[in-house]
Amino acid sequence: MLIFLVFIQIYFHICTMELKRHIVHIDLDSFFVSVERKFNPDLIGKAVLIGGSADRGVVASCSYEARKYGVHSAMPMKQALKLCPHAIVIRGTHGRYSEASRQVTEIIHDSVPLYQKTSIDEFYIDLTGMDRFYDCYQIATDLRQRVIRETGLPISFGMASGKTVAKMATNQAKPNGQLLVQHGSEKEFMAPLSIRKIPMLGEKTCQKLYQFGIEKIGDLQKVDLRFLETVFGKAGRYIWEKANGIDSSEIVPHSDRKSISTENTFDADVSDAKTLETVLVSMTEELSAKLRKENKVAGCLAIKVRYANFETHTQQEKIALTAAEHILIPGIKNLLKKAWNQHRPIRLIGVKLSQLCTGSYQINLFEDNEERIRLYQAMDKINFKFGDKTVCRAAGMAVGTRNFNPFNKE
Repeated sequence: MLIFLVFIQIYFHICTMELKRHIVHIDLDSFFVSVERKFNPDLIGKAVLIGGSADRGVVASCSYEARKYGVHSAMPMKQALKLCPHAIVIRGTHGRYSEASRQVTEIIHDSVPLYQKTSIDEFYIDLTGMDRFYDCYQIATDLRQRVIRETGLPISFGMASGKTVAKMATNQAKPNGQLLVQHGSEKEFMAPLSIRKIPMLGEKTCQKLYQFGIEKIGDLQKVDLRFLETVFGKAGRYIWEKANGIDSSEIVPHSDRKSISTENTFDADVSDAKTLETVLVSMTEELSAKLRKENKVAGCLAIKVRYANFETHTQQEKIALTAAEHILIPGIKNLLKKAWNQHRPIRLIGVKLSQLCTGSYQINLFEDNEERIRLYQAMDKINFKFGDKTVCRAAGMAVGTRNFNPFNKE
């Protein structure tokens, strides 16, 4: 009986003790460039820029050889070529990047119990609790080697007690490396780094900290929390926690099955092509804006047409990951031509964007010019602040939509 009670006490202690978190951040190095080098090995070791035209385009990705000259993503291509005139400029290939991302995702999906895909080339993995049976760092190491072996792509990872420090460890491990930050050594690891290394710490915040003589994270760690809250308000605690390696944010399980859709049922059946296109423009514009607001991009678009007798037809097609309506709208219009028998009036029309992936609109930089990107950013800023459709295309102003279903789980 005594042995049984002791066993119960030990079991209760194990179940209630706080588990050490083991968070891995994985990032594919210079992803677009690395994919292009797989198809053209002559690019290896050379300064490469992926992006739009030299006149008005922007840099979507660049090799480490180009970064040595001060080139970075989202920089106007014209400026990048002034800094690195010998760089090789490549337009970029949508399908290659999407396929490579899919391959890596499948490997991670097969290898770990819980992961979060945060962009086309970036992942978080939670190995918490597995240290009772396995070496978590060895699991991450084996996974990295498998990705390199099966895809031929360079990849780096950082491992720590939270997402923030893990991501910073990855950045320190690049290119094509790995780094473990032991529990309890987070502050020591971060101290000598620039405050600019803290993820999501904006330029204005950094400039303000510089004014107080705070340049290194170690300097920031010594600052009193109350001072930061006085200067930065509620953001002060966020800054203090990040500087001290405090991050309890959870890994959100990845899913490829999310979609976003909207439908419009007409009061009277419609057979006018211009009216239908106006509705489609409005709905597509609304959905793409919501994607950008949620920091998502879609890999598939679809249209639904329902006639007066409730006969329903759908058409869909896979697309390169995007959240830009200047790409989505022509695709939707083309699907309408395939789905609609123009001799029959339509009762209901719907648009659906699926195969959503978390990822910034920056994914589309290689096909856009600087002016277009600024236009989207300005439109989104106004609409997010004052409400949807405050600024929109004239073609979509004549109609509203109904039956909106935000981020359905299919």
